[in-house]
Amino acid sequence: MWFQLLKQNSDNYTKIPASYELVMEIISLNVVPQCSVVTWSSKLATKRLVPNRSSLLFSGVKKSRLVIRSGNSDGYVVGENDDLGRIARRGESTSKVLIPGLPDESNGEIAARISHSHCEWKPKLRVHYEKAGCDNLDAPAVLFLPGFGVGSFHYEKQLTDLGRDYRVWAIDFLGQGLSLPTEDPTTMTEETSSSEDKEPFWGFGDKTEPWADQLVFSLDLWRDQVQYFVEEVIGEPVYIAGNSLGGYVALYFAATHPHLVKGVTLLNATPFWGFFPNPVRSPKLARLFPWPGAFPLPERVKKITELVWQKISDPESIAEILKQVYTDHSINVDKVFSRIVEVTQHPAAAASFASIMLAPGGELSFSEALSRCKENNVQICLMYGREDPWVRPLWGKKIKKEIPNAPYYEISPAGHCPHDEVPEVVNYLMRGWIKHLESGGFEALPLLEDTEEDWEESRIGREIEFPRDGWKKAVNLWLYGSNYTYWRGVRESFRSSFIRVFGGKSA
Repeated sequence: MWFQLLKQNSDNYTKIPASYELVMEIISLNVVPQCSVVTWSSKLATKRLVPNRSSLLFSGVKKSRLVIRSGNSDGYVVGENDDLGRIARRGESTSKVLIPGLPDESNGEIAARISHSHCEWKPKLRVHYEKAGCDNLDAPAVLFLPGFGVGSFHYEKQLTDLGRDYRVWAIDFLGQGLSLPTEDPTTMTEETSSSEDKEPFWGFGDKTEPWADQLVFSLDLWRDQVQYFVEEVIGEPVYIAGNSLGGYVALYFAATHPHLVKGVTLLNATPFWGFFPNPVRSPKLARLFPWPGAFPLPERVKKITELVWQKISDPESIAEILKQVYTDHSINVDKVFSRIVEVTQHPAAAASFASIMLAPGGELSFSEALSRCKENNVQICLMYGREDPWVRPLWGKKIKKEIPNAPYYEISPAGHCPHDEVPEVVNYLMRGWIKHLESGGFEALPLLEDTEEDWEESRIGREIEFPRDGWKKAVNLWLYGSNYTYWRGVRESFRSSFIRVFGGKSA
């Protein structure tokens, strides 16, 4: 997250929230177990019509192909496969998908317990991770990778919920979260140390410690860290999911170790990382850059880092970044905020930040990693928040263009971190995605029925409703099929942005 402060002023990202006036009608069908039908219309109703159950059931099945998916974790829908925008313009009705909320222990629901642990990958480099559901011995393993500037704590809502059904882990990348060095990677000479009036940052010394020789917090290091964690801690192939930077690392890892990956979920994955040439990929070009992110920091880098770090580690700056990240400002991010502030107080945080920002790119670009995953038939699912100001959904649609059969879900309103802003929806999609793959395709994807023509549809839209804090909340969810073209996505993104900027409402 931090590098966004070096870009535009935060005012450029201000969002105008859209409000929706809907007339809702809820009809419970006791003759269909665990199934609820919710219809809505964009036009005000002058008369409330409640059809009898027999006509609704039989005519609905014929026209709408009733879908029932059993299990406590699924949503249910009765309705036509149609785009929400077209329906709203025509004034017709469609159904909602009703999905569970997060586990509510006040109502007797049991949330999965999170445990914290660590493992030492290399001397002085301790990997912190959180896990849940490890008693589910026969359940699939799921691993979450965090974005830049955060850690495993950002996936608390996945661990407590998905941990009820799966074995779930979330790790902190080295150089971030609680995976910062346990000792200073550099030492200071007596002369330098005596001239310092304040407690120095770790990594700002004059000489590198042997254990930190050639240590660079880069994509390649994180890819190797994930490999170690999957092989040594989890011990079997995993479903891997990553947000932002974590999405890039997840794809990179899958591209180089496809035998360890059962499926990849990209949550607003950043498609670029690392501004300097990789020494393996371009050795001659890499030699032109004097500092590749290793310790100790050069004097000039130290001075710049101190100035930049003073700004981005300020709590007000962190709060402003979170304001950009989350579209719904009613969401309580106090815990995320406090955890980020806590990490910035670590003596190794500033130098680690400098190493990350000036580290070389990976041996594979995002596009190359995607191509390699395609060659190896790695299963990929895309889940993107539509209102992300940093990684626009257009990047997800570009991936969709390269892998047409990859399901692409778009959630609105949701920003850069949909897993924390609308965890109910992301968890619902994750469950459906995993069930689909575990069943060999027998279980339908979320929003799809068991027919191929549904998957070929250009776009399927639903309104998703779920409970939260004693209230009902709703968002829009779209699934883009294999026939959906990239350039159509470009036109729609342009149209949505145009309407939003000029104060209208996007369909």
